[in-house]
Amino acid sequence: QVQLVESGGGLVQAGGSLRLSCAASGRTFSSYSMGWFRQAQGKEREFVAAISRSGINTNYADSVKGRFTISRSNAKNTVYLQMNSLKPEDTAVYYCAAAVTPLVGSTTANYNYWGQGTQVTVSS
Repeated sequence: QVQLVESGGGLVQAGGSLRLSCAASGRTFSSYSMGWFRQAQGKEREFVAAISRSGINTNYADSVKGRFTISRSNAKNTVYLQMNSLKPEDTAVYYCAAAVTPLVGSTTANYNYWGQGTQVTVSS
């Protein structure tokens, strides 16, 4: 089992940047594929980005391609989401998730463990 704690959220103006971090407990972080999802108020949780166990393979939602970058440090048990050129429509609670499967999945069903989320608010 793994526990996930997100940090780095906050309020930023449109066009700005934020970097989210997700720290994982346990010694087997490198055995999990990792993902970021977000949920805006009144909407369903949606996929943002995912990264394979080794960090070689990544997957992004079309809405964030070219603006967001997912990365991980297995030495630090941490996955990151660098968010640039933020837009008001990026406003949401961002969740980190861990998957036992090696697939770099884009659906919530692919993931076994979830963090509590961190709020990102982008003002216009």
